[in-house]
Amino acid sequence: MKDFITIATFTYPNDYAILRLLLEREGISYFFENETMIGVFPFYSNAIGGINLKIHQKDKIKVQQIIDDLNTNSHLRII
Repeated sequence: MKDFITIATFTYPNDYAILRLLLEREGISYFFENETMIGVFPFYSNAIGGINLKIHQKDKIKVQQIIDDLNTNSHLRII
């Protein structure tokens, strides 16, 4: 896990539902840090720094492109 970096931070799990599907479709290794804690205690999100999307360093450019495409070329947006 030492080669994984945080590329985005979200407040709630529903903020990245579409992104999760796109990452899986592309075969990108990822995990969401703090996802379970915020799922159980949603109001703790701001206190613990949100849900961090961690990806492998080698996928940084590809994931950033996916996020940018969602925010600019789609009616679906990453919050």
